[in-house]
Amino acid sequence: MDYIQAPASSAKERRSVYIQMITWGISANSHNAAVAVFDDQRLVFATETERWSRIKNDPNLNDALVKHLFDLSLVPDQVCWYEKPLLKTARQIGAGQGFTLFENNIKKYLGGYIPVTKIDYIGHHHSHAAGGYYTSGFEDACIVVIDAIGEFETLTIWHGAGDKLIKLYSLEYPNSVGLFYSAMTQRIGLKPNEEEYILMGMAALGDPNRLVRDMFDDFVKFPSNDYGHILEFKQNLHRGCMSWKPELKSIQDRYDIAAATQRVYELIFNRILQHAVQLSSSKNLVLMGGCALNCVANGQAYQYFNNMWIMPAPGDSGSAIGAVLAHQQKHIKWPGALLGYDIHSKVSDKTIVKYLLDNQMCGLARGPAEFGPRALGNRSLLADPRGPNIKEQVNAIKQRQQFRPFAPAILEELVHDYFDMPGHRDSSRYMQVVARCKRSDEFPAIVHIDGTSRVQTVPNDGSPFRKLLELWYKETGCPMLLNTSLNIKGQPMVNTEQDAAAWEQAYGVKVFM
Repeated sequence: MDYIQAPASSAKERRSVYIQMITWGISANSHNAAVAVFDDQRLVFATETERWSRIKNDPNLNDALVKHLFDLSLVPDQVCWYEKPLLKTARQIGAGQGFTLFENNIKKYLGGYIPVTKIDYIGHHHSHAAGGYYTSGFEDACIVVIDAIGEFETLTIWHGAGDKLIKLYSLEYPNSVGLFYSAMTQRIGLKPNEEEYILMGMAALGDPNRLVRDMFDDFVKFPSNDYGHILEFKQNLHRGCMSWKPELKSIQDRYDIAAATQRVYELIFNRILQHAVQLSSSKNLVLMGGCALNCVANGQAYQYFNNMWIMPAPGDSGSAIGAVLAHQQKHIKWPGALLGYDIHSKVSDKTIVKYLLDNQMCGLARGPAEFGPRALGNRSLLADPRGPNIKEQVNAIKQRQQFRPFAPAILEELVHDYFDMPGHRDSSRYMQVVARCKRSDEFPAIVHIDGTSRVQTVPNDGSPFRKLLELWYKETGCPMLLNTSLNIKGQPMVNTEQDAAAWEQAYGVKVFM
């Protein structure tokens, strides 16, 4: 625990109604920084710093964000940091990255942004596991964390019972599923640690059978010893694998590499889940870590578990929440993912629906911004999913590859009429699984080449987005809208009113706010 000089007037001194503790959870100084704010044990705010700096995957805290929180009287009494810097430094030295202790001096780093009285350091995978478990609503669960790398750990399995978390299994660097997926992302010409989701989309265009055996033989080993590790990697992929099969250069080669990568990942994912079932008797699964964003594979978990929870920001940004919950060691009532900057809007749903009927597409920026990588209706680009050319038009505006699919946001009670949901689930509120569309010819804009969609179900909760979707259904008989993030490729989502106005002017699409 470190201590930093506190200001003369602390946050608690300025609050006179009752004694309360403002705690910030922070994940930063690496990539995709984020801040989560707790008022005592209530999560009241969370955001990625990229939304404020306008720098994609910004690794650092942001002065504008800090000022915004201070203006809301959310000055921290305590900070929970999402990893242990000394252990991280030891791993970096062992990996040949040099002596990084000065770069990992978190007391000095935070002192450049905020006054804080104390810092509590939480293990990287502990932050992931706690962020998932304590927001899940489960009192009993198996927790699986799969990512690139923490301090040393790359894969952990835990059991949650009541408010206790017990670690059952750990795999360490350089054996890493996340590093494998990122290395293959780089191998096909994409940006690692950012564009893995594009590889996942490309996989549907390739032939996995062509390269899956070669990829498995060259990189992955499943030990036969039941008491050993779940898997091992034959190479350290931390620095990539650009030398692998250099003769594969064509676009179809890249698609086939993507397809094989996804297939290998799914084989590994199933092996991990099988091992998790052996270690934990719970039928509830909590899935966390950056690999939990692989929505194509996630639905396979229902072969082994009855229920699954993936916190909407399962990667390192979500560890800003997880670090605090690991420190508090208590469940909270999940408030939903709408936790960021609030745009107070008076625009009517009738105005938005009429515009969509006349123009097929518009932006929407109202209410609190979403925390996590998915737009859920508050910072969204919306379109009629029925038009034959809408997919191409939206991809052109967002400057994305034309093969890229879009998500449908659908009235939750009607989802089974249109999609075969994995595990026959009734909901997918955070776009975390894919489902086969039963009527793909009617909705070409939201169906990928393999016939699947990354579904968002919108519950009957009275939310503004639900009311908008209800009115759209009433006017059109169509219970869904194409919903994608209000950004363009390589840029963060719109955050503030100023961002929304600038986006509308730059790209010529009306943004309602």
